[in-house]
Amino acid sequence: MSLTGISANRLELLQIAEAVAREKSIDKEIVIEAIEEAIQKGARSRYGAEHDIRVHIDPKSGETTIKRVITVVADDAVFGGGVDEDGTELPIEEPPGIMRLADALRREATAKIGDTYDEILPPFEFGRVQTQMARQVVMGKVRDAERERQFEEYKDRVGEIVSGAVKRVEYGNVVVDLGRGEGIMRRDQSIPRENFNIGDRVRCYIYDVRRETKGPQILLSRAHGGFMAKLFAQEVPEVYDGVIEIRAVARDPGSRAKMAVISNDSSIDPVGACVGMRGSRVQAVVAELQGEKIDIIQWSQDEATFIVNALAPAEVSKVVMDEEDERVEVVVPDEQLSLAIGRRGQNVRLASQLTGWQIDIMTESQESERRQREFAERTSLFQEALDVDEVIAQLLVTEGFATVEDVAYVDVSEVASIEGFDEETGAEIQARAQDYLDREATELDGKRKELGVEDSVLAIEGVTLPIAVALGTGDVKSVEDLAGLVPDDLRGWFESKNGERVRQPGILETFNLEPQDAELLIMRARVVMGWIEAPEEPELEPEVEGEHEMTAEELFAPSEAPVASAEAVADAQDS
Repeated sequence: MSLTGISANRLELLQIAEAVAREKSIDKEIVIEAIEEAIQKGARSRYGAEHDIRVHIDPKSGETTIKRVITVVADDAVFGGGVDEDGTELPIEEPPGIMRLADALRREATAKIGDTYDEILPPFEFGRVQTQMARQVVMGKVRDAERERQFEEYKDRVGEIVSGAVKRVEYGNVVVDLGRGEGIMRRDQSIPRENFNIGDRVRCYIYDVRRETKGPQILLSRAHGGFMAKLFAQEVPEVYDGVIEIRAVARDPGSRAKMAVISNDSSIDPVGACVGMRGSRVQAVVAELQGEKIDIIQWSQDEATFIVNALAPAEVSKVVMDEEDERVEVVVPDEQLSLAIGRRGQNVRLASQLTGWQIDIMTESQESERRQREFAERTSLFQEALDVDEVIAQLLVTEGFATVEDVAYVDVSEVASIEGFDEETGAEIQARAQDYLDREATELDGKRKELGVEDSVLAIEGVTLPIAVALGTGDVKSVEDLAGLVPDDLRGWFESKNGERVRQPGILETFNLEPQDAELLIMRARVVMGWIEAPEEPELEPEVEGEHEMTAEELFAPSEAPVASAEAVADAQDS
């Protein structure tokens, strides 16, 4: 009867291992190893933790063997001790299952170092504590194996659309059952005002798969730009085949999106292909995205043209690009301002995300006023600095000279080439400009010395006399003082006072330093002080022109770039 019981237990053990492996989609051997480890822990708690107990389960018969392994070591053998990498002393710990040589010789005269002895232990009944411990071990091992299987299966599927059933909703985070895995769609990755109930089918985009110690490791999204791109690939055969490429996507999930497309076949209109007959293709994507309006524009290699296309449906009069700062100034007609900006700045924000440029919008009247103001300011500056009359100052401004430095350090021929000027006049104007700069430098240097700013501060690259004077005014008088600052000390920062956000001016507030420039000044000072090592200098890129202007006529010759939106398609259908 006991044999029957043992046979039944063996069979049940293998059946349990097979059932768990099938349910969790993992190897049966992993489950058996987990059971072996669980029995091993139970045996150690039963027979003593000082024993090296090993358990083996035959995967065919289910027979369980519990044995104690004893290894003979030298009498003076020491285990552990020493120090780790941090210099912390390690404790001396004797591992389980060892026997000193002297004890082994008393047991067996032929014993020597390295011999091992196996001793079969009798089976034992698991108590409540051992059962609970074994259960935790098995569940932990199975869970780890399942998570590793999920990671290996989904790590190469980033960028795919998967379908699954909503398993549970936790504080806005949706856990989706993918069949052979489990993913999570966090609140910020879902479409606003989109609610899910348990059991609902949902399509999501896998944007990341990572190893996590706890919780789901397959990260899903319905707000990611790639989700919309993949939906178009499913709806538009040309996109799936690679004839049409989706170059950029910008989304305000649940509200509006912009997508830039280009065709590798000149005979295929990329915008029309994505819209489809009577808007069928784009409407299918809009329905999946809960009514999100989609603007489809044509991508252009020319940055200015691309920016103008991205601002559709607004019309653009002129584009002024600053390639160094990746900023662009867009001029639109006065009546087009609200359309270009969009509701709550949505249109210009999406266009900026799509193109990667910081876009500043202004009207034609605002641009005209600004140019007149700048013209008057520069004219007044030249009159005062060069001691010339208004006509000559206006001629200099008209020719593109913005500062006195521009006049002082250009070739004399450029000044002399101005209409009405000759070589003598050009040389005289340039000499006056240089004299003005010398006087200004002398005045600033005297003020610097008066404030107590050391000469070594000027030796730092990027520190000019005006900056040195400003540093002295801010009580920064040595390289050490500059090295001890943080970028916010130079640029300014925000503080909360009485519930209001108040800006605190920095030492170099008036110079409008970029964060990286402020950090660079401080780092150079720290290098001089020897606090840090100087980084390797990057390879210099060829200089480009600072500004480039294009008019709307240049951009749209001979015709405007095609653009389509879901709203336009709907209007066409209604008509």
